[in-house]
Amino acid sequence: MAYMTLKDIDVRYDKKKQVLKGLNLEVKEGELVSLLGPSGCGKTTTLRVVAGFIEPESGVFSLDGEDLTKIPVHKRNFGIVFQSYALFPHLNVYDNVAFGLKMRKLDKQQIDQKVKNILEVCGLSEFEKRFPQQMSGGQRQRVALARALVIEPKLLLLDEPLSNLDAKLRINMRMEIKRIQKKLGITTLFVTHDQEECFSISDKVAVMNQGIIEQFDTPENIYQRPETEFVARFIGFENFLTLNREGNVYKTQAGTVFTVESDRTGDSLAGTIRPEDIRIAGESEERNVLTGTVGVRTFLGKSYQYEVLTAEGKFLVSRPAEEVYEEGSSIRLYLPESKLILVNK
Repeated sequence: MAYMTLKDIDVRYDKKKQVLKGLNLEVKEGELVSLLGPSGCGKTTTLRVVAGFIEPESGVFSLDGEDLTKIPVHKRNFGIVFQSYALFPHLNVYDNVAFGLKMRKLDKQQIDQKVKNILEVCGLSEFEKRFPQQMSGGQRQRVALARALVIEPKLLLLDEPLSNLDAKLRINMRMEIKRIQKKLGITTLFVTHDQEECFSISDKVAVMNQGIIEQFDTPENIYQRPETEFVARFIGFENFLTLNREGNVYKTQAGTVFTVESDRTGDSLAGTIRPEDIRIAGESEERNVLTGTVGVRTFLGKSYQYEVLTAEGKFLVSRPAEEVYEEGSSIRLYLPESKLILVNK
């Protein structure tokens, strides 16, 4: 049963541009769900609807069976972490984390116990007397996370929380967030545009495009079985060909015959395959084969990436470094039916 529900959410800015279009999302208790998509797709707007910063034009937001659509942000008891940290520079770590509890007028002993507990969970016990300017970006982000968690929120909202960190710190911090989230079992909504970051941390991912969710599934299923061309392109598929179904096979406009293991219905379908999944065709293979000419060759260390020009367009192909093909040579590509994915255009 869903713990958090967004149902038929519409949001417009300035009564003109519709940012969210009948958006629906269900999150189970204890799940970490990420909203993934390019800039302008509506992911931050969705988070702001959940937080209470934006009231939708229509639709319902509910949590644990309670309609919170019109409840103001300060009455929702949600923990929110922004990319800017938003720490008070004049307060030390202890007082930054304790701020929300003091606003709730808890007694001093309760505040002390809760703050010290969450500082330990977040690995900050030795820093409680330090001020934000004395800490690294990763440490400050953990302070922001501790401050959001100490109030024991019903929901944790993370808005691009790692975007200001360098690459190594981002990897460390996403592991920390996952560890803390699992330890506390808190339901979490995470906004990011970074596919690797999103897939490494999430139980489920909602891939958004122009105000709607194009696919909502596990990271593994989205990576291996994208449902639409937009999702496939966004997560790194680069080779596409238009396919028309004829009985049990599919044909391209040039008449090349393909068989696929995946099944999808629809009037407009495309086949897609990753560069590393394309093989060199053997002499006996006829179906799922494209003949082309090797174009640009790029050395990638352990492999070469080739641009191959075919009647169906340009294909990127990755082959081991010891397997070299000269630019301008003819080549036959085999697209294995187990690796060729059907998507809706």
